[in-house]
Amino acid sequence: MLSAVCVGETMAMLTPVHAVPLHLATELHFGIGGAESNVAMGLAAMGLDAHWISRVGHDGFGTRILHELQDHGVGTAGVEVDESLPTGLYVKVPAQDSDPDGGSSVLYYRQGSAASAMGRDTLSNPAVTSLLENAALIHLSGITAALSPECLSLLEAILTAPRSGRIISFDVNWREALWAGQDRSVLQRLANLSDVVLVGKDEAEHAFGTTDEAELRRMMPDPKVLVIKNEAISAISLDRTGTREEVPALSVAVVEPVGAGDSFAAGYLSGMLFGLGQKESLRRGHVAAACTLTVQGDRGPLPDAAELAAILDSSDDAWAAIHVEDGQFNTRTGA
Repeated sequence: MLSAVCVGETMAMLTPVHAVPLHLATELHFGIGGAESNVAMGLAAMGLDAHWISRVGHDGFGTRILHELQDHGVGTAGVEVDESLPTGLYVKVPAQDSDPDGGSSVLYYRQGSAASAMGRDTLSNPAVTSLLENAALIHLSGITAALSPECLSLLEAILTAPRSGRIISFDVNWREALWAGQDRSVLQRLANLSDVVLVGKDEAEHAFGTTDEAELRRMMPDPKVLVIKNEAISAISLDRTGTREEVPALSVAVVEPVGAGDSFAAGYLSGMLFGLGQKESLRRGHVAAACTLTVQGDRGPLPDAAELAAILDSSDDAWAAIHVEDGQFNTRTGA
């Protein structure tokens, strides 16, 4: 079984059960949230031997994170438990009934977290070294680069080490608050050291100063492929030879957008690891994203193997006629 390793912070997540101001909340939902661990769970669901490398605090939040990842089939042998630093936490404040157009907001409590202390010393852990050496894929993101100088140093060490045939993917995962006052040009440098770069078109303007495909490819000439996620419209892959592939997104009755980008990454990367072409891999990404878009939370269950195969093998016309609602892939009449 092909092995994939994802590196990055996962935090405990608290969300008010009811759409009320935070100071009036009497019930909170307890979950977890982290881009890289979301990808790890997605890759495990896609049939890969997935692992997560990080640090958590010696607290109930850290224990919850480890148990949930293990329950989703993700290996945690490369996770260090810090006896003094806490697990990061964020609070998701839902949109208020009095202002439904105001959108949800997030409060982060991650400065000085256990994961922010990851650094080159992390690579001295034998379990971490073994996982990285045996991985077919190592998945990183720009979030980790912004957490601390030590975390940035860890990514640089991984990206500059001999590849030995493995693929390193880098999802930009732009977070405005994390990059305030920091040099965002490091994102271009890290991305260009990767084999596969994933970036949302909306993110590209913030991270790289442009959304132009040719300019983005010029700024990052070395990766084998650059994948641009164009929100609900399409996903585009640009390889080093100049070949361009664009696959339209599926029609989806969106419930909650959080986590869809991570699900897309897991679907797309699993396709690449299984030796599929760009069109097929982009389709896998769209299917995984659609499953997440139609549920509350960061992940949605995939169709069973037979249905997934039929969806992925459908003609372009049949693909365009698919509508996803409540996790069901249906054909729109008259489409």
